[in-house]
Order: sequence, then C-alpha cells, then structure tokens
Amino acid sequence: MSHMHTELPEPGPLAPDALRVTPLGGLGEVGRNMTVFEFGGKLLIVDCGVLFPEENHPGVDLILPDFGPIRDRLDDVVAVVLTHGHEDHIGGVPFLLRERGDIPVVGSKLTLALVDPKLREHRLKEAPRHEVSEGDVLEFGPFSCEFVAVNHSIPDALAVAITTPAGVALHTGDFKMDQLPLDGRITDLRAFARLGEAGVDLFLTDSTNAEVPGFTVAERDITPAIDTVFATSTQRIIVASFASHIHRVQQVLDAAAKHGRKVAYVGRSMVRNMQIARELGYLHVPDGVVVDKIDAAPPEKMVLMSTGSQGEPMAALSRIANRSHQQVSLEPGDTVLMASSLIPGNENAIYRVIDGLTKLGARVVHKGNALVHVSGHASAGELLYCYNIVRPTNVMPVHGEIRHLHANGALATKTGVPNVLLAEDGYVVDLVDGHASIVGAVDCGYVYVDGSSVGEITDSELKDRRILRDEGFISIVTVIDSTTGKIITGPEVHARGLAEDEAVFGEVTPRIVDALEEALAEGTHDTKQLQQVVRRIVGSFAGRKLRRRPMIIPIILQA
Repeated sequence: MSHMHTELPEPGPLAPDALRVTPLGGLGEVGRNMTVFEFGGKLLIVDCGVLFPEENHPGVDLILPDFGPIRDRLDDVVAVVLTHGHEDHIGGVPFLLRERGDIPVVGSKLTLALVDPKLREHRLKEAPRHEVSEGDVLEFGPFSCEFVAVNHSIPDALAVAITTPAGVALHTGDFKMDQLPLDGRITDLRAFARLGEAGVDLFLTDSTNAEVPGFTVAERDITPAIDTVFATSTQRIIVASFASHIHRVQQVLDAAAKHGRKVAYVGRSMVRNMQIARELGYLHVPDGVVVDKIDAAPPEKMVLMSTGSQGEPMAALSRIANRSHQQVSLEPGDTVLMASSLIPGNENAIYRVIDGLTKLGARVVHKGNALVHVSGHASAGELLYCYNIVRPTNVMPVHGEIRHLHANGALATKTGVPNVLLAEDGYVVDLVDGHASIVGAVDCGYVYVDGSSVGEITDSELKDRRILRDEGFISIVTVIDSTTGKIITGPEVHARGLAEDEAVFGEVTPRIVDALEEALAEGTHDTKQLQQVVRRIVGSFAGRKLRRRPMIIPIILQA
C-alpha cells in the first residue's frame, strides 16, 4: 500500500502510452470532487463540484476545486464527464466554463437538466452537451468512455469506464448497491463483472461509507418511519431534505397522498429541482397533492418540503428555526422531519437548528431518533463485493476524508488487490504498463467564492476574519506633526468585540506615547515602523491584561 508523503516533487513528463490521473478535489474532504485524466496530450475531467464552507470559513459562499494545475491547458480538455447531479459533483461546472466556455459537458438526462439553470444563472452560453445513458460508449479525443448504471440517492447516476491504450480506469462516482431501489434502477454489477473479466487496470471507488460495516440500508426501509411521522402528527409537518433527493421527495408525496395532506415546496432550489424532476418523469406527483401556497390547506393537512437539512445558514429550515423566514413561522406542536444524514463538518450547524426548532415547540424527528434517512454510499460489505467482482490490478480510493480513504484501501488490500494507492488532492498518479504509482504532486488548494469574487480570498484573509470574529478589533489613531516630529493628537483607542470598556485602555495610552516619542527622537519617521511600535505595545497589553489576541490596526497620520 502506497501511503501519502509530506513532500512530493513536481511530476515529470508523462511517458508515451501512459495514463496520468490527478485529483484536484474530493480526496481528503466530502465535496468539490474533480479528477483529471491525461493521455496523449489531452485531458478528460470527471466531475467538477463544490464544497460547502464550515465555521472556519467565515463569509465564504462556496469552495471550488483548484483549476490552477490545468489553467494553462484548458484548450487540451476534451470533455467534462459528470457522474450525477449532486452539488459536490456539478456545482463547480459554471466556474470552469467561465474559463473556457466551449468545453463539452457529458452526463445523464437529469444531471444535465440540473446543470442548465446554473449555467443560465452565470449567464453562460450553453456549452456543447452530450446526453448519455447506461450502456453508451462515446469517444472524446483518445478517451473511450463507457457509462454504467449505478444506484445512488439521486436518479440517473453513472459510473464511467475510461479506456485508453494505457488500460482501463473504472470510476464509480458515488454509488451503493440497493437491491430494491424506489426507481427500480440497480447498480449494474453485470457490467462491473464484464469489465473486470476484460481487465480493470485502475479502480477509483467511492470511500464515504468504507468505515461502515455491512450493507447500506435500502431506501424502501425508511418508508414505514416516514408513514409513522405522518400518522402521529396532528399539525403541520415540515420535511427538510437535500433539494436534489428526488427519491425522498417521492416518499413524502406518497405519504401525503395516503394521509390526505397537501405539499408545498419551500426554497428556491427545491422548487426548481422538483419541477425539473417532474417534467422529465423522475418524480411522479399524485393528483392534487402539490400546491403553490403554504397555507392552501389547514395546518393539520399541510406538509412543507424544505431545504436546509444540513443547517445551512441561508437555507429555509435555518431561517425558520431562527424566525427570519418571511413566509413560514413555526407553531408549537408542528413536526419537523429532517430526512438527511450528517455530512462531516456540519454536525454543529445541524444540532443548532434542531435546538432552535425544539425551543420553538416543534417535535423534531431526525436520523438520531428514527430511521428517516439512509445513505447513498456503499458500505464496507458492498465495497468488498465490488472488489471481488472487478478484481482490479490497482485501486485508488476517492471521494472521502482521509480516514475514509484509508478504510477503503484496507478493504481492497484484504481482497487481494496487488496495489493500493492512498492519494489526496494534488497527487499525481501514473498508470504505466499496468502498474499505477504516485509520481509527484501539483499545488492544489481551496479556491474560495466570496460574493462576486472567485479565488481572491486567501487563507491569511480568512485568518483575519476568524480573529475579528473570535478576538475582536482594536484601532489606535495618532496624529504626528511631520515638521516637528511631535504627537499632535492621540493616541485614540477604539475597540469592538471586546467585553471590556474602552476606559481600560487608559493604562496603555501613556506607554504608547512614550514608545512613539522614543522612536521619533531616534529619528524613526517611517509610518510603517511607527505602526509596528504601536502594534507591539498594544498587543503585549491585550495579551497580558485582557487575555485576548485581537486584531490591532494602528493608524499613524502625519500632518
């Protein structure tokens, strides 16, 4: 098993008839999935998703894969293949197409339908589209791509087998092996076996549930729990789910029809996605169940289908919980059904929403107290099953945090896979003569979307934001006579975000004056040097007296 290295060189030139694989996102986090395949001077991209920010990313809207390693080679990209329509696999596509707008976009009917509104929102001309289904084989430059049906928590998910003269790489995308899926579309293990018989040289497998033993619970198994919630609720029901979880919405619609309730969608993405799913035939709406208004029926006959199952601050459920939603106000006795799992990193945000809803008098049903959600990812038993069917020569776990990748790699090793590579974002893997190895790494970091800016916010600026949020802010304004070198006004100290009254700074003001006068007497008139003098004095005082490390902004004005 090839383990991760702390320092890796830049990769050398790609050997003739060799395949290079470079993950630019998704290996080390659950999100922003993007993998670049290179052969014969051409590039094929599989997925281009986003990662949602955590608490240590204040002000950030989205996190993108790093396009830097391929930015000067965008003309070599022959296509971007999308395995399915979740945000962590398609959300970055508009940002990629802003850099080169005519990259062909490849995906299933539903996946492309979910991408289209994003492109319109970014005012992008429609890129060339290639709609594919399971069993299709398409050529993109030197890459022959065969698409294989896989079951996931969104319809129309696909794995892709990429064939070049270097060999066959099979990328599962996100998948599980639900044997009784709601839409009847199972993971095509016969195709996996066929590809395995012919020879899979590199198997890239979903790692998210590699630590979970056994098999993932079937979607149908949660129907009784949802039915129980409907049967025992006497007032309004609010169901929170991913806006792309069409199967879950279908279960809610069926339960509403059974119990004589109406359903209204809440949240822009929920309304848009369900309209798309209905028009394409992926969502079957019972007659008369869906209504446009949230008060179209009495509370005991209403269901609201909402976004915000991950505690996102601006999503509908979070705004309902903190009473800032303009249309929906929670009443004591309402039931909130959170039909989702906990995405790693979102736990605190989700529990804050649950606490807020509970405080308002709602009964909150979630995965922790009822079987109201099942994962969309293969557990350890399913991964073992796939390894034994495919019998790959090399395995590279993808899609997951570091512990997930390691757990998946250990499963592959147990089944006798000869070579398992544990890579992370930016690692470069070459497949040469049937053997895969890590040959180097490229610079690959987080790219932050902050309002209208993309990639302009740096880690140091995020650190400043965290300091402002956690430690507060002190500004010190001093005016100096540029002729005499004497202090005319100040220093005036202003603080924000500190519990102490500004009067506490009376103790440090004379020390600032003394330090500045000493520096000026020694001939120091450079503004930046004088600012450093002030910063040092105030920083030492704040650490000793206030036990804090606030952001300190000294301002020296010369009159």
